[in-house]
Order: sequence, then structure tokens, then C-alpha cells
Amino acid sequence: MTADPAAPTAATPRARVGIDVGGTFTDFVLALPGDPRGLLHHKEPSTPDDPARAVADGIAAVLGRAGLDAADLASITHGTTIGLNAIIQRRGARIALVVTEGYRDILEIGRSRMPSSFDLHAAKEEPLVPRDRIVEIPARLGPDGRAVRTPSDAELARVAEELAATGAEAAAVLVLHGHTDPAFEAEVTRRLGALLPGMPLTSSAAIWPEVREFERALVTCLNVYIQPLMRRYFDRLETLLDGLGVTAPVYIAASNGGSLSLRSAVERPIETVLSGPAAGVTAATRLGRAAGISRLVTFDMGGTSSDIAVAVDGEPEFATHTTIGGLPLILPVVAVSAIGAGGGSVVRADEHGVLKVGPESAGAAPGPVAYGRGGTRPTVTDCYLHTGVIDPATFLGGRMTLDAPAAARALGEVAEGLGFGSGSDDGGTGTGAGTGADRAADGALRVATAGMAVELQKTLAGRGLDPAEFTLVPFGGAGPTHAAVLAEEVGIREIVVPPTAATFCALGAVGADLRRDFARSLRRELDGASVAALDAVLAGLEEQARDWLAGQGPAAGAAELTLAADMSYRGQAYELRVPLPAPLTQDALREAFHTEHERLYGFRDTDAAISLGTARLAISSAGPEIVPAAVPVTARTEPPVPTGHRTVLLAGDRVTAEVHRRDALRPGQTLTGPAVVEQDDTTVLVPPEWTAGVDPLGNLRLTRS
Repeated sequence: MTADPAAPTAATPRARVGIDVGGTFTDFVLALPGDPRGLLHHKEPSTPDDPARAVADGIAAVLGRAGLDAADLASITHGTTIGLNAIIQRRGARIALVVTEGYRDILEIGRSRMPSSFDLHAAKEEPLVPRDRIVEIPARLGPDGRAVRTPSDAELARVAEELAATGAEAAAVLVLHGHTDPAFEAEVTRRLGALLPGMPLTSSAAIWPEVREFERALVTCLNVYIQPLMRRYFDRLETLLDGLGVTAPVYIAASNGGSLSLRSAVERPIETVLSGPAAGVTAATRLGRAAGISRLVTFDMGGTSSDIAVAVDGEPEFATHTTIGGLPLILPVVAVSAIGAGGGSVVRADEHGVLKVGPESAGAAPGPVAYGRGGTRPTVTDCYLHTGVIDPATFLGGRMTLDAPAAARALGEVAEGLGFGSGSDDGGTGTGAGTGADRAADGALRVATAGMAVELQKTLAGRGLDPAEFTLVPFGGAGPTHAAVLAEEVGIREIVVPPTAATFCALGAVGADLRRDFARSLRRELDGASVAALDAVLAGLEEQARDWLAGQGPAAGAAELTLAADMSYRGQAYELRVPLPAPLTQDALREAFHTEHERLYGFRDTDAAISLGTARLAISSAGPEIVPAAVPVTARTEPPVPTGHRTVLLAGDRVTAEVHRRDALRPGQTLTGPAVVEQDDTTVLVPPEWTAGVDPLGNLRLTRS
């Protein structure tokens, strides 16, 4: 199989597969346009020793369920965390860095900031490349792009000899101010590479030509660091897919919410490191557009952490600076923020008798105490089980039975550490009132919620947004369970739970647009000359972008361009990303910046000079429209009939909640909390003073009365 084969024939069914690889399960969504089944969902146990094997096994399984074979596939879009995990665990390639003379300590010095200013024991993140594998080169550009120092052949030969002596598999090349003239740095890299034919070299300006030498050096090193690992994984995946007879093109989900061809992902694997969370946000924005929701906050609560993102008018917000594994990343990514604990976060009493939730996670192994896999410390999942929200007999659609008494005993031990006394006097049934285990479970959920609420409010306030104007879209295994509790805490009054929350990231991948971002720093004061320079830079970026799109295989269609620039008042330390007006004039640019600054900070300074920083261009080509099959269901207005009732501990009080099966609810029906809605991949909690109903698209909408 090739990375970008020719398009399938017109007679080939247009079946598409989206994949999201997780630590416990690998999720699949098979889209069948024109087929009454619409979408098929599948979960395959992950194989951490060989992740590609679970991907191949899952594709074979989901094709078998659909009655299709490999020839029926039109495309595969694959989200992966392999690069991210390699960075976090520091298990990438042995790499070197070639840098302008005098800047050998660029990675060590960084921004001269400690991770915690008030922690005397805080340790800096170890540099990605140790100093003994950093080689200096006599090459330098001035801030105006003029060549200050060009290396001779003899000097390059010395650098090549030193570089070979490091024993590195690959190397990054950084020339000071290389972003001002990418061609100069590319030529230096080419000349040096000719002397080292066995060592791949990567120019920093070819990866991301943006000002800030440390960040540009680091993003290039990160790309080089994970590239051999990613290439081996992709080669292995191709081999397994060849064995299945798959000839469809493979695309990789990207951190910016789009996707790129397998060939592009091999060349620039750094663009895929946050593909999983970004794909979930992509699916949520698509849901918002279909459901007529203009402002939404996504809430992805998994096993280890909870993440949020914001989307307005069908478009997710992007960040141009984020952190992965303690290292800054300057590539544009969907702005996903970690805000708190996940279902596997450990609940404990610290040495001072204070209740703590996370950040440590029980993970998939041993997992929560109730899983019966050797876990001894309770987690958030154990708390939901003990409070009665989760039914031990119907967890994961009944495929896994949970041990409620074991969860109660573990929570009782936490209660003793908090001074509450023993907590297992109710036998672990979750029906007692006021036991130590009850108080520990209820308190842990309150602590987790309070921490999430603070981070969510800070995140929205930093963007000048009011939570009350947003709809919460939860997904992940625990997101729908915790969503209403979080919404109450922050003042959100509407929640929309998608039909299949647990495979939502795979759903985002299957319909992802092709997308890539381009940038070039200018660093000039805004005037007539700088506007002309900006126009010329944008023209160059557009040419690069269209060339890239043309090489993305059969999925490439009509191009859509999005233009923006980073701007600031002169002297400000940070810049604002401002959408560019049309036509592009000095006055229009000035007004666009004033407007954005006033929106965020409440004022404008019309007398201040404005600095023009980095020009940005994003190119995208719309992916396939993924629409679930329209199942003819007669709307009903009569109240739904619960399958049973059970006692649930909510906010310290025991209440009797109705229990409903989600697949039994019909559009037009509404139920009033307290209630629990169970489905195979998650449980939805409907607290008192909330109502829930099914909309025509199958979403469960919760509204606070």
C-alpha cells in the first residue's frame, strides 16, 4: 500500500473509517454514506506493545460487522498519541542540534523560568538535546534577513565531523533569525547534509518560520525527536493494512482539528501530537452546527484528566502556544485546556487530613478498586459507583460487573484518614445515609467539581466569555456523568450529550477536513510599507499552501483560506491573533486590532503605535459530510417509562432517581430529574431541577429549570 494512492473508482462504496487510539481501547467509527445503518461504532482492546495491531484488528472487525471487505474502503483517518507519549516519556530518537555560534545553551537557558516560582524544590525540565550533542556553526542572519555570517566549505566539514561524532540518528539546524530568510537556512542545511548522507537534517525555518529562537529550535527538535518512531509505526501500519488488502488512502488526524496525508505526517509528525483531543472538538463543533448551537464548551472527561475547548459559531478556538510534556509548542492547535481529574483519578487523604483528588491516576491497570484488577485506592469512578449513579451490573452495557463492596471499603479507609470514621457499615450497597464512605465519596466529587469549575471559569474569563451563554457538550466515558454537576457549579444551563459519547473522537476523525497552518514572522511597525510586506508574505504562504493541498491525495478538494496576523501595541509583551480584513489596508488593519483588543480588555489606545508580528494562513479542504442514518422514529409526547428506580447520593442527600435506557427514549419525550439515563458507553446524570429530552438528531438535551 502506498501513502497516497490513486482515488478509488466511482463504483467503489464510499465507506470511511475514523480511529482513535486510547490506552485501554481503540475506537472505530465506520461511516456508510447512503446506507440505512449510517454509522457503526466499534471498540477494540488496545495493544500497547504493538498499537498498529489493534488498528488492523479493529478495521477487520468493523468491516466484518458491516458485511464489507477492504476494497469497499474509501479512506481511513487515524488519530494517534504515539508522538505525544514519546515526548512525555522521553523515549524518542537520539538527536543532535546544530546552532549558530554562541547559542549552544539555547535549550538549557530557554526562557529562564522555573516551573514553579515559589517551590524551592522545583526542577527544570531536562533539555530535549543534551549539551554534548549540540554543535555550533558559523552561520548567522541579522534581524532584517541580511546574511551576517556564511560558513565556508572547510567550516562545514568541521561541523559535519563534530556532528557525526555525537552518534545522533538525526539533527535539527537552527540559524539565528532563520525565519527572516528560510532559503538561507535551507541552503546551509543542504550543504551540511551533503557531507552526512546517512543523517537526516531538518531546517527550523522549514518546520515553523516564526520569531523566538528557543521555541523554533524546540519545535524542530521535537519533530526530529519523534520522526523515526512515527515512521516505524506508519511502516508497520502499512504492512498490516496491506495484509488486509486495504488500498484506501490513510490520513492522520492533526492537532489543529484537521487531517493530513500519511506522507505529510511522516515529514511533519509534530503536527499530530494532540490529534486525539482535537478530533473530539471537531466532532463537537459539527454537532453544534447541526443542532443550531452557536456557542459551546466541550468537556472531555476520560480516565486520567478532563479537558475543555471552546467553539463559537461552529469554529473551535485555536492556540498558537501550548505545552506538551513540560515543553512549549508554538504550532497552532485546537485550544484544549486540561481542567481537572478523570474517572481514574485517585481519591486520598493527605498527611494533613485534607481530601485530595488526583493528579495521580489508577489508569487502566490496575484501575479503580471496583474493577477488581488489583487496585486498592479509590477513584472518581468508585465514588460514582458508591453514590449510586453507576449501576455495578450495567457498566459498559453489562460487559463488566463492578465490585461495589470493595469500592465502599476503600472509600471507608479514606474516610478514616479524614476523621470521618469507618465508611463501610452499609455493606457497600450504596444505600446507607451518612456513613464515612458516603461522605468521602460525596466530598471527593465536590472537590473534583470545584477544581474543574475554577479552571473552566478562568479559561472562559481569559477569553472574555460568559459561561451562561454556552452549551456544554460532554463526551468521553465519564463526561456525561459529571456534566450536569459541573454545569451547575459554573452557571451553564444547557447540556447536549451526543448519542455515542465514548467513540466521539473517532467520529471527529472520520469527517475531518484536510488542514494545515502556515506562518511567517514580520516584526514591523504597522505602516504602509509593512502592509505591502504583509501582502507579499501572504502571497508566498498561499502558494506553499496550495502546493501542499495538491499533494494530499484524493481527499483534496476546493481550498478555503483563513488569514490572520499577530498584532500588539508597541511595547506589549504578548500579541493578539487578529483575523485580517479585506481589502487589506493600513486603516482596516488598525481598526481590526483595536476592536479585538477592546473586546478582550475593554479599551483601545488609538494614539499608540501598533506592531505587526507574525502572518498566519490556514488552508483547508472540507472533509466528507458524516450524517447518521435517518432512522424513522415516531415522536412521542407521553412521559417515558423508567426501567426502575434507585437511591442516589447527590450533594449530600439521598434521593430516589428514575432509571432510563437511552435507546428507549424517543424524540419529543422529556423526563425530570433526579434521573439516571444509562447507555452502553456511559451514564448520564440528570440532577433535580433539570429536565432531559431527545432532539430529532438523537442528542440528549439537558436543561436546568
